[in-house]
Amino acid sequence: MSGFGGLNKSENGVVIGLVQCQLPVVRTPEELAAQTQRIVELVGKARRNQGTMDLVVFPEYSLHGLSMDTSPEIMCTLDGPEVAAFRKACIDNTIWGCFSIMEANPGGNPYNSGLIIDDMGAIRLYYRKMHPWVPVEPWEPGNLGIPVCDGPNGSKLALIICHDGMLPEMAREAAYKGAEIIIRTAGYTAPIRHAWKITNQANAFCNLAYTASVCMCGSDGTFDSMGEGMFCSFDGTVMVEGGGRVDEIITCELRPDLVREARTGWGVENNIYQLYHRGYVAVKGGAQDFPYTYMQDMASGQYKLPWSDQVKVVDGTSCGFTAPLRAYKGPESHPLVPQVPRTVPDIPDQPDSSHRKATGA
Repeated sequence: MSGFGGLNKSENGVVIGLVQCQLPVVRTPEELAAQTQRIVELVGKARRNQGTMDLVVFPEYSLHGLSMDTSPEIMCTLDGPEVAAFRKACIDNTIWGCFSIMEANPGGNPYNSGLIIDDMGAIRLYYRKMHPWVPVEPWEPGNLGIPVCDGPNGSKLALIICHDGMLPEMAREAAYKGAEIIIRTAGYTAPIRHAWKITNQANAFCNLAYTASVCMCGSDGTFDSMGEGMFCSFDGTVMVEGGGRVDEIITCELRPDLVREARTGWGVENNIYQLYHRGYVAVKGGAQDFPYTYMQDMASGQYKLPWSDQVKVVDGTSCGFTAPLRAYKGPESHPLVPQVPRTVPDIPDQPDSSHRKATGA
């Protein structure tokens, strides 16, 4: 039950809006500024659309489009004008927001990053996409892990991005860290439609979590994104599902308290607990071992499929990218994001590129 999309909000409910944002074309700083303004306007639309909404979610690539352009002049930073505009929009509309940026990286390719900003303008979650959609995407692999943050009305939120959701370990890690609502933003196009639906449902059921997922929508003249925002309950059923209408905001009320009840009260199909407590009817506490070979091999740096030597696509050259020479340096400690006061700079008419030059991007 979704409370008629959140119109009848319950005491323990969290109402989320998923924006099936029109796929933009962004090639210049001027177009970046214009798309920033468009997202700000849609934050306002979300608030006017539904006074009960707690969090509005924008898809991956909602700011930059699907060109895969890594030009330094259109990359963003956390202290740049685009993020400042998103912070101000959340303050002005008294709403939480989830946003996508392509983030400058002085040490390599840009990151595909996501932010959750609260209604006071503070960044509450900062995530770098762990699994870029190879061989199509040129982004640096994320190195900050999968953070979880406190969300509105006592909820616990996590964010994974697009292809992340195709790997069950990602949603499992988010739930293991306590996430009750797993947000998934994407730019997917129609060929991925079936996989999109079943993984959103599986990620919810396997982890006793809600999933709230949304793609870009419409055409940029080359690509056709599919929209299809969807909310899945922790039993894997689809609660609300959108279609392909551009800029439509799909809404639903989620109940994190019911997730907590299921996680502590379910016996049958309490999968995330039973993963490490196998057969507890037969043996006290269940088997608490580590029987999964692929996990053991990953931990020891020896992960290898029986067919690894026969895999043909192992870099981005088939999509026009130069084969990389750098090795992955490993994870970073998560940077502390400075909290901002309620006064946030207005959106500039043209983006100020000085913050990008300062980072060496």
